[in-house]
Amino acid sequence: MACFGNVLRADDGVGIVVAEALLGAPLPDGVRVLEVGIGGIHLVQELMAGVDVLLVVDAVDLGRPPGSVVVQRPDVLDVGTLSMARRRDELADMHLATPARALMVALGLGVLPATTLVIGVQTTDTEEPRQGLSEATRRAVPVVVAEVRRLLAVHAAAVV
Repeated sequence: MACFGNVLRADDGVGIVVAEALLGAPLPDGVRVLEVGIGGIHLVQELMAGVDVLLVVDAVDLGRPPGSVVVQRPDVLDVGTLSMARRRDELADMHLATPARALMVALGLGVLPATTLVIGVQTTDTEEPRQGLSEATRRAVPVVVAEVRRLLAVHAAAVV
């Protein structure tokens, strides 16, 4: 389980808040929660050890009402299909700050689990430099935690 976000950019910190909530209660055996923050390269390194299922929590902008929670299979870009120029552009961020870039590298290295799901929270404010979630995003945190626990029960394999 990987929780992305930047706590210094308002609602973008939702993944970190969810990680803290998950770590505050017992988790099933074999489940690890990573507070990735904006360092997706850490997730790629963890995936290299071998993982059966990956759940990613992050802020999303899908045009839904604020606080909506969505679960989806990510559309991961295959770096092998890109031109050299586009590869340089896509891989220039050495931190792999976004889930999309981290998952792209993991796919390219052959370590992305077949079962990878993104649990996204529709946020309203991820650009403002301030700490703290909006009210709508804060209310979504327990919904995300419940959805993560449901998905863990469904995919009772080892989850990172």
